[in-house]
Amino acid sequence: MNITTITIYRFSIRMEPFTIATGTMNHAQNLLVRIATDTGMEGFGECSAFPAIVGETQDTCFVVAQAFARIWKGKDALDITERLAELDAYTAKNPTVKSAFDMALFDLVAKHAGLPLYRYLGGEARQVVSDITIGIGPLATMVATARRYATQGATAIKVKVGNDVNTDVAKIAAIRQAVGPKIAIRIDANQGWTFRQAIFALQAMEAIEVEFCEQPLHTSDDELLYALRQAVSIPIMADESCYSARDARKLARNRSCDYINIKLAKSGGIHEALKIHQVCQQERIACMIGGMLESRLAVTANLHLAYACSGIHFFDLDSALLGLLEDPVIGGATYDRYLMTLPDAAGIGASVDEQYLKGLEQVIV
Repeated sequence: MNITTITIYRFSIRMEPFTIATGTMNHAQNLLVRIATDTGMEGFGECSAFPAIVGETQDTCFVVAQAFARIWKGKDALDITERLAELDAYTAKNPTVKSAFDMALFDLVAKHAGLPLYRYLGGEARQVVSDITIGIGPLATMVATARRYATQGATAIKVKVGNDVNTDVAKIAAIRQAVGPKIAIRIDANQGWTFRQAIFALQAMEAIEVEFCEQPLHTSDDELLYALRQAVSIPIMADESCYSARDARKLARNRSCDYINIKLAKSGGIHEALKIHQVCQQERIACMIGGMLESRLAVTANLHLAYACSGIHFFDLDSALLGLLEDPVIGGATYDRYLMTLPDAAGIGASVDEQYLKGLEQVIV
């Protein structure tokens, strides 16, 4: 199955403003890759650029993707290991844009096998219920949003923190009071606290019953994560501290975290994400599957990975619910409130509306 053309799209999706510790987003700055082959099969891949975390923008992804396409044109789409090695040989980093190409190949190989991707990866369908995220805002707004999510049937709410520790503590306490004791509350500081601030905030929140804290410290302070774990009772989840299986092994060896968040845009795609999961299984570290601001196309690929990886215990697959004002995806994962299901289709089982694609800036290689 040889690659004939690769089409690269600027996949900008309008959204309601969403704020975390690193800034406010008004668009999902994504990239879509469409790989055509001489068999007539096509594979789709999507990545979501998050420069404050991964260091890539939609612009860099768009340019680098064209170089990747030239490297792959005419080559075997089924040899995933070799194709990804070629991208790594071209550039050492750029995991976000690599993840879109990785995803498109996995879509193709599963279609070639006539299997849904999760079954191609050896997984089984299971119940996946996503949490839902509250961005940083005024306390009253965040509390009202939490109440609305609770009314809509949310069982887990992830709250963005990391700006001011005293305000953060007050917000989490107010949200807990608003939603009651049965809904899990997770917090994500996105590297926003210092070591001392994290100790203060997490000790102050111990009575609030927080399920875990995601990425409390900047990645430059990774060596302090073990000491933080010893000082607080709330479990620590590594996110920006874990890009690869090598990072996962280092975190496990140093006993730096209780959990690890796997994201395709950090790992370079499904190929490396599976390796991270394997390390976590060996080290008995539970994982979460998360994302940036992907459309339902990449969310669907993430759900396939969740089905395939039994060590993924937490699900943060709510990006398609976070105020995206357009949904051009055909097929793919569906939500029944926060319960997610996959179509019984080969490959990822999702594509993008052709009319919508015609309106996007694109390059064909």
